[in-house]
Amino acid sequence: MAAEATAAEAEILDELRRLRARVPQLTGALAAGVDGLVLAQDTPGVEAERVAALTATARGLALQLTDATGHGDFRELLVRGVYGCVATYAAGRYAVLTLLAQDRVNVGRLHLEGRRAGARIGQLVDAHAEAADRTPATSPAKSPKPAAKATRTPADAPATEAAAKPAAKTTTRTRTARAARGQTANARTTTES
Repeated sequence: MAAEATAAEAEILDELRRLRARVPQLTGALAAGVDGLVLAQDTPGVEAERVAALTATARGLALQLTDATGHGDFRELLVRGVYGCVATYAAGRYAVLTLLAQDRVNVGRLHLEGRRAGARIGQLVDAHAEAADRTPATSPAKSPKPAAKATRTPADAPATEAAAKPAAKTTTRTRTARAARGQTANARTTTES
């Protein structure tokens, strides 16, 4: 299984390097899990672990923002700084792709290449994760011992603060359906002759 992980990491790293060759203004590229751990990186002079952790945090905030506004799932995030930009793209269900670029990068080209690379990396990571889920563990798992039955009755059980509290309320999230793009019209583009 470790060999499979190394092979997947090598394929992801190859994709990152091809991406940097296609977009010369990229100064770094990093693939990370949604948990903030580095999967593969080509980021000279940058602390990859820190960027991966920050990327996971930014993705989490972007998910909350898109959810709160009814705009669907996270796709991408662009942060522009004085000296360049950081672009983050969804890469399947389990990963994100983060690109570091110079300020003079063509953002349209960055998005085009970033989305394509994110899709390819997502396929690799998702396939690897699904294969790992199907593979049984190599060592037999010990079954836990059954819990001993409690013999206390409610009358002699000590009153605890947790028992006195009512059950916590659970909330469910719902997403608002988004209208198809062809159904919306922009008033500024319609003209009458």
